[in-house]
Amino acid sequence: MGSDVVHDILGVGFGPSNLALSIAVEEYNAGLAADRRLDALFLERQPGFGWHRGMLIDDATMQVSFLKDLVTLRNPTSDYSFLCFLRERGRLIDFLNQKTLFPLRMEFHEYFEWAAARVGHLVSYGCEVTGVVPVRGEDGRVSCFDVTSRRAGGPGGTVTHRARNISVAAGLEPHIPPGLEPAERVWHNSELIPRAAALAAEGAPVRRVVVLGAGQSAAEAVDYLHRTFPDAEVCSVFTKYGYTPADDSPFANRIFDPEAVDVYFSAPSEVKQSLLDYHRSTNYSVVDMDLIESLYATAYRQKVAGRERLRFLNVSRIRAVEQGAGGSLDVTVEFLPTGERQVLAADVLVLATGYRPRDLSALLGEAAKLCLRTDGDAIRVGRDHRVETVPEVTAGIYLQGGTEHTHGLTSTLLSTVAVRAEEIHRSVLAGRAAA
Repeated sequence: MGSDVVHDILGVGFGPSNLALSIAVEEYNAGLAADRRLDALFLERQPGFGWHRGMLIDDATMQVSFLKDLVTLRNPTSDYSFLCFLRERGRLIDFLNQKTLFPLRMEFHEYFEWAAARVGHLVSYGCEVTGVVPVRGEDGRVSCFDVTSRRAGGPGGTVTHRARNISVAAGLEPHIPPGLEPAERVWHNSELIPRAAALAAEGAPVRRVVVLGAGQSAAEAVDYLHRTFPDAEVCSVFTKYGYTPADDSPFANRIFDPEAVDVYFSAPSEVKQSLLDYHRSTNYSVVDMDLIESLYATAYRQKVAGRERLRFLNVSRIRAVEQGAGGSLDVTVEFLPTGERQVLAADVLVLATGYRPRDLSALLGEAAKLCLRTDGDAIRVGRDHRVETVPEVTAGIYLQGGTEHTHGLTSTLLSTVAVRAEEIHRSVLAGRAAA
């Protein structure tokens, strides 16, 4: 055991979701006597706070309002808000003069780092969770979990922490399409900036880059690579006819409201599926209209000038990737309507192919056997984000993410992190009061 302390909450992962929860705990504890405070610890495998670092393009903006920060929807008076961060950095008036709700993504990351540093005493970085084991009492009831971790990326023993509740926010992992494998010149877009920087530092000529995907990240990667390698041809490959605009209209955006989670959670399964189908265009495989128009305008200017560096291979699919001559890649692209294929000699292939939830069964280990599942083998989750478990379990497992089947489209987004943190915090307090 790492210590004799039994934590009230132990967080697995320390991205924005568990960061928001840590702030809720910190604000609750302020001014309370020691015996009334919640004891919290968060374990993060990265050496420091980081959120999609590989896609922090200098001019990319957030797609949610700054008011949907870590705290405002839970506590508008919190001094952990984005506006308080701006005031401390001396940029509040400058930001307001922009007349925008959408900060630069790199600035919002700076805000997250600022907030994470303020609750740094609750976090152990460089700790990778390797197992969660139920702790059974003499009566057979499970009132705690032992969470084992090891130092990430290096040798050393393991440390075990005991907790009455765990909050799992392990994030998403890059999705690699079947038949494709990451390699030195085949990247997932989550590594875009560092990989592109390393390639540029090599000094070798970059003649052609291929980007697979049709969502926001794909379009951003196309734009970024087109600017970063001014002599290269950038080919965007996707199965659609063209990029689909994101639906960010006011009524559609209500699908991300906290009240919409209540509606979704209580709806029959067929209604849940309908809501997901109707509103996928708010989040999945869609692109901001400004970026679509910018890319189209760039391609048209090049067509007029007679030097087309930006190419869009629509209604197409990558069928094969092989090592070509001189270290290049031979990327076989099929035009789906006719079946015609062409081979592109490329220096880089970027897979902007999205993310998927991490395997919770592997992460939770033995504790996963205690979780109840639906007929479709999905984990059953209550409205308070607590996993439904077998009756002898009184310890709590809370999921922050991976709950789209129960809580809707906000499951993996920033829109409701503050509200979700409050709901989990209240549930933990209620459980402690009932104990």
